[in-house]
Amino acid sequence: MELVHPLVEAYAEKFSSPDNALLAQIQSETKEKHPHAHMLSSEIQGKMLSFLSKMIQPQKILEIGSFTGYSALCLAEGLSNTGELHTIELRPEDAETAQSNFSKSTKNNQIHLHIGNAKDIIPTLSMEWDLVFIDADKTGYIDYYELVVPRLSKFGWIIADNVLFHGQVIETPITGKSAKAIQAFNEHVLADERTEQVLLTIRDGLLLIKKKN
Repeated sequence: MELVHPLVEAYAEKFSSPDNALLAQIQSETKEKHPHAHMLSSEIQGKMLSFLSKMIQPQKILEIGSFTGYSALCLAEGLSNTGELHTIELRPEDAETAQSNFSKSTKNNQIHLHIGNAKDIIPTLSMEWDLVFIDADKTGYIDYYELVVPRLSKFGWIIADNVLFHGQVIETPITGKSAKAIQAFNEHVLADERTEQVLLTIRDGLLLIKKKN
């Protein structure tokens, strides 16, 4: 299902600030060379991540799912000079690409890449998170959420990607494994009395989540 008409997406890009040179290069190279380039955040989504990070001004960012490094670099734009971004990637080949891209950024020394299973790595990172971006295997979303909610700072935020999952979450019945997992995640968050949320219909859906005061 096409969630955003291509002409609308193109119009939005036209009237949005363009990516910097490094982000544009990552977009181009990932689309040209990566067999799963569809997993890459769009320019509009990347700009939204950047804006949210700049508004929140996080000191500690956690990203679950680095891919080729584009979204991490967008999020890093909101870091102060003393802030840190920790990003976790399961696939060594994608982690290698991400690290290469990070090395070209002025934020390189503030970005820490971890390779392996996020469920094993997250408990070893003993810090409070001001901003968490979840964009990994969909069947793991609930587990990732439960790992990070207790570790959110007082004004911490979670952003979960692909929460519309290509429109499959509104099909009846929902048949795909990942779509079922995303539907279960959305319902899980909705029922969680610790947090409140808003679902944005940007690209494949972004769910913004924060602790209740």
